[in-house]
Amino acid sequence: MKVWRRLLKSLLAGCVLLAAASCDDAREPPSPPVQGTPAIWEIASADGEVEGWLFGTIHALPGNARWRSEAVMLAVEEADLLAVEIAALDDGDAIAAVFARLSHTPGQPALTQRVPAELHSQLAELVRRSPYGPNDFGAVETWGAALILAQESQSSNDKANGVDKALVNTFRPGRPVREVEGAVAQLGVFDSLPEEDQRELLAVTIKEAMRGDDAGRKTAERWLAGDVEGMLDPGEESLLDDPELREALVEGRNRAWMPVITAMLEQRPRPLIAVGAGHMGGPEGLPVLLRAAGYTVTRMR
Repeated sequence: MKVWRRLLKSLLAGCVLLAAASCDDAREPPSPPVQGTPAIWEIASADGEVEGWLFGTIHALPGNARWRSEAVMLAVEEADLLAVEIAALDDGDAIAAVFARLSHTPGQPALTQRVPAELHSQLAELVRRSPYGPNDFGAVETWGAALILAQESQSSNDKANGVDKALVNTFRPGRPVREVEGAVAQLGVFDSLPEEDQRELLAVTIKEAMRGDDAGRKTAERWLAGDVEGMLDPGEESLLDDPELREALVEGRNRAWMPVITAMLEQRPRPLIAVGAGHMGGPEGLPVLLRAAGYTVTRMR
């Protein structure tokens, strides 16, 4: 348990999901500030009354990124509560315990047996970067190994600049923070993947991690520009290219969240619903699902 606690102390909710951003702690020399206009929507009922706001977040950004646009700050100031994927982002021990319980199954095959032979050298390099050795994964299910190794991505993005964590700190202690999903349900999505899909997750994680800073930089740039569709189509192999993974990690979760989100919108106080930007784009994105449920969802400028 101790080794997984050490890892999960730095594992934030959704950190690996969509390989949207690295959780690497690398620091770059200071750069001029870059002001972004990330995507945020106002949600209104059929009679035009504002019921809440929807904000696609990212879990790590370069240190020079400035994401608090006028539209974002308006929603932050007017919202009565915050709804995020996992509320206890700072409770590393609790998340580590959940991860260890779900991912630990003795007798797993060697990692080299779980990925194609052409990835063995990249896998060895990624393991070498990590605090672990190949033998440390003998009781770790494949999805767990993928999340662990994703932490070794080389990126100038910094988890200290995670938007969800910053929002939680902004709302507390004066306004309530609620969960849309929670750590058990979120990690349970990975745990329920068939082994074939877990191995695809591990393979894509290795490829993305070895691309280094470029993928994370592009993702951050697209997020700051409010390009949610571009985040779903990075032009390189990603988790979303696999239909089963996309359904399990994004589209299926969006549908599962809808009853929770609509219940919040139907009541007072008014929520700012802040979940990963990867859940915003496409025909199964949350803005589309909310419109189908009868809400008017308007992009704020």
